[in-house]
Amino acid sequence: MYRRLYPILPAFSMKPTFPRIALLLMLAAPMLHGCLLAVGGAVVVGADVAHDRRNTTTQLSDHTIAFNASDAIDRDHDLVANDNYVKIVAYNGTLLLCGEVHTAELKQRAEAKVAQLEGVTRVVNEIGVVDEPQGFWRRREDNAMTARVKAALLDVTSIPGFDPTRVNVTAVHGTVFLMGLVSHEEADAAVEVVRNLSGVDKVVKVFEYSEPAA
Repeated sequence: MYRRLYPILPAFSMKPTFPRIALLLMLAAPMLHGCLLAVGGAVVVGADVAHDRRNTTTQLSDHTIAFNASDAIDRDHDLVANDNYVKIVAYNGTLLLCGEVHTAELKQRAEAKVAQLEGVTRVVNEIGVVDEPQGFWRRREDNAMTARVKAALLDVTSIPGFDPTRVNVTAVHGTVFLMGLVSHEEADAAVEVVRNLSGVDKVVKVFEYSEPAA
């Protein structure tokens, strides 16, 4: 006689809700950054596809921009040697460069490498120039901070229906960069939450706005 040799799992364990899956992926993504460097921060901190205000063509273009920019940076030995670190995020044609390098010349060289790439409409160069760029463990701390900020954005309750997945978050050495296509009200609410988090020294807005300023 046939006998069942495996337990019957409760139905709820087989059907986790989509919002919970989305949140877990959003929080886990920064920890995977080292494995997804080819597509830079665009994948790491990109908005949830189902809720993204960019159209599909623009989203694909941003992924391509981030990939090509990462490739251009990686091909320059000086930009990846000696703990130099350039982090790349693409959103709606805007390319954010952050991280740390040894010299101002390297900072400008990084921008020159990516400024003329197809699809890039603006480059925001926020790469820090320091004597000793932070190494691997500092970057792990940055990834943890990115996850903390994303979790904190879930607490924005002043705006009904606020969707935290529409805010792209990148943390580098105490500075948090916020990108996304948002309203001015949404941007202000996000900044207010983030700037009060422990460990955040500075918040830089790199938003695109969905309506003109009041």
